[in-house]
Amino acid sequence: MNLAWIRFYEELNEFLPSEKRKQLFPYSFNGTPSVKDAIEALGVPHVEVDLILVNSLSVDFSYKLMNADSVSVYPVFESFDITPVTHLREKPLRNLKFILDVHLGKLAKYLRLCGFDTCYRTDYNDQEIISLSSSDKRIILTHDVELLKNKQVTHGYWIRSQHLNEQLKEVFYRFDLKNQIRPFSRCMECNGLFVDVSKKDILDRLFPRTREYYQKFKKCSDCDRIYWEGSHYEKMKKYIDCIIKNVN
Repeated sequence: MNLAWIRFYEELNEFLPSEKRKQLFPYSFNGTPSVKDAIEALGVPHVEVDLILVNSLSVDFSYKLMNADSVSVYPVFESFDITPVTHLREKPLRNLKFILDVHLGKLAKYLRLCGFDTCYRTDYNDQEIISLSSSDKRIILTHDVELLKNKQVTHGYWIRSQHLNEQLKEVFYRFDLKNQIRPFSRCMECNGLFVDVSKKDILDRLFPRTREYYQKFKKCSDCDRIYWEGSHYEKMKKYIDCIIKNVN
């Protein structure tokens, strides 16, 4: 039986039992498991990890643990360049696109409201989510830790909160989104991009009061829904501003 010493930093501690958080603790093992296997055996998905130091030297996931190793595990630095140490993924995704699991429908709508390309359907199974994440270079957002442990997953994040406001704050903080938002540029329902549309071309689709009080309209390029800056617009704008202001 061999023994290594491991410490996890920052939000990675949320995956650990309380007695292992924010401290160096022993990890016993047989043979020569990879450091990736050890990390996931302790409950931390590999996609949440971006830097591993063993005996103060940067290593990749394939490193084989040895007796008496001292291991430090750090979370993803999506908004920082940590070269020349060993970055555990090819590179952070700068053109941020997301795909969400079935439990995050409200979050999907509000990410779209903020202008982020967000794929979501209630009938996606786990393998479809993983495949689309890989083919479209999308970041998986999920409540399912086990989904993120799949070896095919390269970019993902475990949503901690059950509440929409906190979920948005998590995602904005984790992916440094504050300066990347383009509010009211995508359809909340289908993710399509908005295009300007002439009022005269859609008059027959407007309610009488809408025809009377509003002049500027947009149309979803995918589902053809019509949007305008009604009372809901100011309410949603204030909501977004409040979320951004409170991202730490």
